[in-house]
Amino acid sequence: MAPIPSLAVRGSEGLCLFRGPPTNRFEEGFGSDESPKCRVMRFSTDGSLFTWCNGISIFVVRTDTYETVFELDLPKTSGLVISPKNSCLATWEVYQEVAGQPGVPNFHIYDLESGDCLRSVTQKRQIENWEPQWTEDESVCAQISTGEVLFFQNNDFAKPVQRLQLKGITGCKISPGPVPPKVAVYAPGAKGAPSFVRLFKFPNFSGPGAALANKSFYKADRAHILWNKQATAVLIICIADVDQTGASYYGEQTLHYLSTNGEGSNVTLSKKGPIYSIDWSPIANEFCVVYGFMPAKSTLFNHKCEPIFDFGTGPKNCVYYNPLGSIICFAGFGNLRGQMEFWERKQLIKIGSTTAPDTTHFLWSPDGEHFATATCSPRLREGNGFKLWHYNGTLLYDHPLKNNHELWEIQWQSYPEGTFTPKVVTSPLPVQSKQPAEPPKATYRPPHARDKPTKDVLHADTYEPPSNVKTTANEAPLSKSAQKNKRKREAKAKAKASEPPQSSRSQEQRDAIAMATHILTPDEAPVQVGVNPEVDKKIKNIRKKLKAIEKLKEQQKSGKPLEANQLEKLKSEGELLQELKHLEIS
Repeated sequence: MAPIPSLAVRGSEGLCLFRGPPTNRFEEGFGSDESPKCRVMRFSTDGSLFTWCNGISIFVVRTDTYETVFELDLPKTSGLVISPKNSCLATWEVYQEVAGQPGVPNFHIYDLESGDCLRSVTQKRQIENWEPQWTEDESVCAQISTGEVLFFQNNDFAKPVQRLQLKGITGCKISPGPVPPKVAVYAPGAKGAPSFVRLFKFPNFSGPGAALANKSFYKADRAHILWNKQATAVLIICIADVDQTGASYYGEQTLHYLSTNGEGSNVTLSKKGPIYSIDWSPIANEFCVVYGFMPAKSTLFNHKCEPIFDFGTGPKNCVYYNPLGSIICFAGFGNLRGQMEFWERKQLIKIGSTTAPDTTHFLWSPDGEHFATATCSPRLREGNGFKLWHYNGTLLYDHPLKNNHELWEIQWQSYPEGTFTPKVVTSPLPVQSKQPAEPPKATYRPPHARDKPTKDVLHADTYEPPSNVKTTANEAPLSKSAQKNKRKREAKAKAKASEPPQSSRSQEQRDAIAMATHILTPDEAPVQVGVNPEVDKKIKNIRKKLKAIEKLKEQQKSGKPLEANQLEKLKSEGELLQELKHLEIS
């Protein structure tokens, strides 16, 4: 029987654990930490451990028995990470200098079994990239430092076994999956030089040909790197703080694809505007993007950056695959009204929809069937609380916070891969609702517009419906040469259709020329024009001559002077047409 995931809830009332659907109750065995200074909390990778800091001490407990396995007095801790195999605990706090004197080390790694401190250093400016990154078996650990990335093996932090040194490194992402890991690093451009992302394979970081792939680009003040689950490619979201065209107040974003085999490309988006959200599929080498000026468009791409399904446009700015890769959620949060719609990935059909106004956090449950939404402070300080839902849109539980208390964060308990199996239906079947959904709020209308007809949804008349980009779901993508030939055929057909009729020739002449200038496409079978090989050969030769004559006529019309032998060819057109007619009749 599959387990029931827990939801960790942290706010001004303290910290507690809540058991998800179908139980929907608080964990009495865990109790609660009522400290109003809980700065951070974290589940381990397999969900067997849970750690938090309440402003006095750090605690690590088992999630099955709630037994405390580690406790440490570090009251200012604001970052916690447990290594994948639960061997180490990494902590971080804001670096501080007192009266101009150097501060104490603010980054530590502890052995959870013995309690020993394995590493203690100072990290002044790594607020976003402080976390050490382990491989799944903990054989390699990477930590970004000033101008380099340090690598340690087997949790021996006395001395790094390898260094990746590149000037200006500000970002590093180690790949998921088995060892040896791959490493993606980002360095912003400086003094006219472009920004770049490079991929390496541990431990080959130096020498010619060490980089597996390299991508350089301008207009990038920042970049986010996203590895796919298979560790074969990354998506790079480049962000320029200022849009030079003035089209967007929020700057300019571009999306790039870089593979470990050295291939790289820009992801072509069919609508101009910001890139709001991107998510890799957890089970396939594909990704989904929400982009463009409102109403935003959402598109599914394959590993060749080719669109395979267009979900249309609408009021959305977020995309989330469920942990099993079987459902895709599109949502509109922030300045949108909280509309959500759910699509079954295999058949690409819509299976549910609902609305959660004022949502600031969305989290899929590890079971892939339920999800949580929350209104958290400081984004919104009013109406804080969380809700639990079924993917078909049914509200299962609503927990609002009272007396102006604030909710700061929620987290689902994680589980090892394979714990849950997909339970997907292809139609929105009803689920027993344990809490009535709140009625929709009326849209505000100014006094001068209240007696006039209105549309229920903004931009509803401009929404584009979903469409399948490929005619067949399993259709193999065209090669570059096939795409080139297809474009040539389409251009020739368009040019031929736009040609004015040549009334100076008889209908018999026009029919013969049309037959003579017919070009076989690669997919067409050759036309059988006769049974006599010699006659067929003569017909083909005459058609070639007539085709050449047509080209000369086009050149003559464009004003290009013809030579004497070319003019002689033009005079032979009538004889060739008569000969062609005679051969075809015979």
